[in-house]
Amino acid sequence: MARENLNDLSAFVAVAEAHSFTKAAARLGISPSALSHAMRGLEERLGVRLLARTTRSVAPTEAGERLLTVVLPHLQGIESELSALNLLRDIPAGTIRLTASEHAAYTVIYPVLARLAADYPEIKIEVNVDNMLADLVAGRFDAGIRLGEHVERDMVAVRIAPDMRMAIVGTPAYFERHPRPETPQDLTQHDCIGIRLPTHGGLLPWEFDKDGRSITVRVEGQLIFNTNNLALRAVLDGLGLGYCLDDMAAEAIADGRLIRVLEDWCEPFPGYHIYYPSRRQLSPALRLLIDALRFR
Repeated sequence: MARENLNDLSAFVAVAEAHSFTKAAARLGISPSALSHAMRGLEERLGVRLLARTTRSVAPTEAGERLLTVVLPHLQGIESELSALNLLRDIPAGTIRLTASEHAAYTVIYPVLARLAADYPEIKIEVNVDNMLADLVAGRFDAGIRLGEHVERDMVAVRIAPDMRMAIVGTPAYFERHPRPETPQDLTQHDCIGIRLPTHGGLLPWEFDKDGRSITVRVEGQLIFNTNNLALRAVLDGLGLGYCLDDMAAEAIADGRLIRVLEDWCEPFPGYHIYYPSRRQLSPALRLLIDALRFR
C-alpha cells in the first residue's frame, strides 16, 4: 500500500502541475485513462476530493492544494538525492531534460548531442523545443538554453555560443519593386513578415541599435507566422522583408538570393547560454554536457 501511495502521489503532483491528464500522462509514460483511474483510487483511499475536473482543464481542490504543498518538497528532495547518487558513478549516466528554442536546438545543441550520444551510450538526453521561456522547475528540466539577455539572474549561466546579430533581408525581386530602407523608420512603408510571440501573443518588435541609440519599430505586413523557418521561407519567396538571426540568412545572402539592409543598425548581442538553478547539484552527465557545449 505504501508503494502504491507513493506512485499515486507522484502522479497527483504531475497532474496538479500540468493541469491536464493528457500532459501529465505523457510525462509519466502512461495512458490518460490509467492516470485518471489512479487518481480516483487515491481520492477514495484518502476519502477526499483532490482534483476538480472540467471538460477543459484539471485543477487541485483546496484539499489538493494542501496536499501538494506538503508532498511536493519531499518528492523533489527524493529526486534530488537520487540524482546525487549518480555523482558516485565513474561513467556519466542518467537522463538530462533540456528546454531550448528551435534555433538553439538545431544550431548549438544537436551537433554536440550527436557526438555525445555515440561516446556515452548510458546518457539519455531529451530536448523539448519550445520558443517560450519555460520554467525549469515547473517543467522538471535540468537546464535550459536561451539568449544571454533572457536568462534570469538567479540562474547559473554558461556561455555556449558567440555574440549574435539580427538581419533585415529581402529578395532582389522585392527590392526591384520597393526602395531599400535607409533607416529603421522606413520599414513602416514596407511589407514585413511578422513573427507571433508565444509568450503573450503579440508580434515580435523589430529592435535596432546604433551608436548607443535604440529604436523599436512596429512593422506591419500581409503575413504572420509563429516560426522563424516559415517566415524566412516567405522572405525567400519574395513576399516581404524578414527579421531573423543573421546565421539563418547567411547562405542565402552569400549566394545572392537575399539582400541585407540596415546592417549598421544591427549591433551584436549576447549569444546562447545554458542555464540551471544555482541550488541544483550537477550530475556528471549534465556537467559533461555543459563542458561540451561551453563556448571557447
